[in-house]
Amino acid sequence: MAKIEVNGALLAYDEAGSGSPVVLLHAGIADRRMWRAQVPALATRHRVIALDLRGYGDSELPPADFAHHDDVVGLLDALGIGRAALVGCSFGGKVAVDTALAHPDRVSALALLGSPVSGNQWSEETEQLWETLVGEVDPEDFAASAAGEVRFWVVGPHRRPEDVDPELIRFAEEMDRRALAAELALSAVEAGELDPPAIDRLGELRMPVLATAGAADVPDIGRLADRIAAEAPHGTRLPDVPDAGHLLPLERPEPVNAALLDFLP
Repeated sequence: MAKIEVNGALLAYDEAGSGSPVVLLHAGIADRRMWRAQVPALATRHRVIALDLRGYGDSELPPADFAHHDDVVGLLDALGIGRAALVGCSFGGKVAVDTALAHPDRVSALALLGSPVSGNQWSEETEQLWETLVGEVDPEDFAASAAGEVRFWVVGPHRRPEDVDPELIRFAEEMDRRALAAELALSAVEAGELDPPAIDRLGELRMPVLATAGAADVPDIGRLADRIAAEAPHGTRLPDVPDAGHLLPLERPEPVNAALLDFLP
């Protein structure tokens, strides 16, 4: 692990390999460790940077206004990188899209894995699935909240917990407990949002865009991948990754790694 000052905050990251740069942006229920299978695979051809977004993992959260998408470009500046491909999962994909729209000259390609986009509204179906699978959880009980979020996102609505590797569930819950603490701290800081948001601006993404989802993820995520690939001028929709939920790079690294190596410039 290394740390570097970006826009007044010390951000943690892992780096490996050489070649064209690729930045990996983690899910909101995780941290940079979710990319443990991608870093060595991609480092055979690329300079790979797995970042902890501000406040998450080992990155700091100074009491100052910021925007995640500006931090990504600040990281590129601090590392002397002109343009990079961004690979994002879930919330990290949202940050990647916002970065590409706010700083289009800095992003060479986007690979979006189970990603929402800023401005998206979850469907009533998704809200009902949450009520059915999780229900009311005390937000101050990080263990219970993490268990509920992992049940919803990592296991998914159409699988049972016993269908999923127990080590994956354990690791996801451990990462999510830390992420929930990060989000509580982040709620006290003004985090800048892309304005206007990305949901109606996907046609502005002029770089190559790859979108996919886990086949076991909530249906809204697959529909968003459809929309991203259809509206981005150079968008490609890969088939859903079989037997994978929201953390598909962690759960099914082989097909994800193969897709990324085939796509990334």
